Amino acid sequence: MTNTPTHDLDLIFAALGDPTRRAILSMLLEDDMAVTDVADPFEMSLAAVSKHLTILTRAGLIAQEKRGRVKWCKLEPDAMRAASVWMQGFGQFDEIDLDGLERFLERELSPLSGAEDPDPR
Repeated sequence: MTNTPTHDLDLIFAALGDPTRRAILSMLLEDDMAVTDVADPFEMSLAAVSKHLTILTRAGLIAQEKRGRVKWCKLEPDAMRAASVWMQGFGQFDEIDLDGLERFLERELSPLSGAEDPDPR
């Protein structure tokens, strides 16, 4: 199977679907980190964290490199940018005005639904 843009997006969104991997990405926003430092806050084995890092690396979200005896992780923005560009294609949908919806429902469901609204905001 070749690496098509759709395949890349599949890997990216699959990687982002896990809360541990999202937490790792948030940590790497600050700075590059050694694998042992990445693993530190999680209540799981270093091997389990390494599996998460492998998935993030395959998706192109992070890069890992050896510096001396230490393996370091750094954020790779291009994969996230590709996912963001894809999601922006759905930006033509307006955000829901929840305050307006609440006011509408209050007017429609109030016992005086035929009366004028005393707070027309």
